[in-house]
Amino acid sequence: MVAREMLRQLPAVDEVLRAPEVAALLDFAPRGIVVQAVREVLDRWRRSIMEGNAPEGRRESITSRIVKEVREEVKRSLRPRLRRVINATGVVLHTNLGRAVLAGEAQEAVHMAASGYSNLELDLASGKRGSRYVHLEELLTGLTGAEAAMVVNNNAGAVLLALSTLARGREVIVSRGQLVEIGGSFRIPDVMAQSGAILVEVGTTNKTYPQDYRRAIGPQTALLLHVHTSNYRLVGFVREITVAELVSLGREYNLPVMSDLGSGSLVDLSALGLPHEPTVQETVAAGADVVTFSGDKLLGGPQAGIIVGRRQYIEMMRKNPLTRALRVDKLTVAALEATLRLYLEPQKALAKVPALRMLTAPRSEIAERAEAAARRLRGMLAGKALVEVEATFSQVGGGAMPTAEIPSAAVTIRPRAMSVSELAQRLRGGEPAVMGRLQEDRLVLDLRTVLPEEEEDLLKALVKAVLGGEES
Repeated sequence: MVAREMLRQLPAVDEVLRAPEVAALLDFAPRGIVVQAVREVLDRWRRSIMEGNAPEGRRESITSRIVKEVREEVKRSLRPRLRRVINATGVVLHTNLGRAVLAGEAQEAVHMAASGYSNLELDLASGKRGSRYVHLEELLTGLTGAEAAMVVNNNAGAVLLALSTLARGREVIVSRGQLVEIGGSFRIPDVMAQSGAILVEVGTTNKTYPQDYRRAIGPQTALLLHVHTSNYRLVGFVREITVAELVSLGREYNLPVMSDLGSGSLVDLSALGLPHEPTVQETVAAGADVVTFSGDKLLGGPQAGIIVGRRQYIEMMRKNPLTRALRVDKLTVAALEATLRLYLEPQKALAKVPALRMLTAPRSEIAERAEAAARRLRGMLAGKALVEVEATFSQVGGGAMPTAEIPSAAVTIRPRAMSVSELAQRLRGGEPAVMGRLQEDRLVLDLRTVLPEEEEDLLKALVKAVLGGEES
């Protein structure tokens, strides 16, 4: 009976639409979105009442609260779903946040390609149709030493295309210790099954020898596959087969060898204090016939699957119908070309590719930025939160260098008037959104993954979140 009376207190849809604050929304929001927002808010109130949560106040007060919720609902609906996020997690290649940040040159190239027409598939010299791959192949072969190259939409697609082309209906031999699972629960055996190739596992999880491959080679063998375990490491009693060992076997049995590097790097980062990752150049020089790797991980470019190797195999892949389904668009071509051009001078790449710059910046540089940010925050927050600087460790992320811990520095926030989880929620809901790490009773903001030009926006977002919208 009480619930029925409370339901009668709710205004009708038309009544809410006539409220001046809601009617004003129609100046910038489509009527359909406003009407839908009103209905959703009223439905929430009805469900709440039926669950026994009777609202307090007179009918006018209830209507006022509903109008306020409608305004918030409309704002939420109009906000783009893909939003800018300041990454203060310390994870450089954060898959959930879009992995590598593009270099300025790549951003400019994307803008050029998006804002007008381009010669994506036009040979300007002859005026005839060209290939979208020509813009990238010369750069890739020059940088890697491979005979030929092509690009598809991501590395899983590159592996799928290569296996489908070289081994459909035939056997591919791979070590059990290399049957990795990549992002989104996709596994190498699943990709192989989809390609039509037949998986032949050899060795054990922790030890595989060349003779394991030798015993498995037969009339149906089409390919020897090496998968670099870029997203995990086996340690202890371990024996992994090398690309060079597989190449030697491949030459003996006249079988192609494919190496899936996963992350893939064009510079040796071990000289800068990071764990050694086999570079694409090293893998090509070792004799691998086909090498696949990602564009948006250690390379620091856009999402792409890059395939380099022997011309005869690359040409076979170009003719596979899957190539059309997996092809890259003009924005990817533009961003990847601009990124690759930076690698023509490795020192320029280290300075200008954001992912490389973040990975290699010394801790002293990050600590200096963190101390400066903390000093400003203490004054801006006026005692409403405890602000400190802590030593921390950043991570590479993106399934690359899983054992790497990069010394870094973070600003930590302990709010006094709210929980740290509430602070984190407010930051996620801001514009721009901010992502940090929750550790016990504090929010940790690792400055390694915050671009210098984002620091001002980060401080404003923190002040707004801590002070509840009342910026000082």
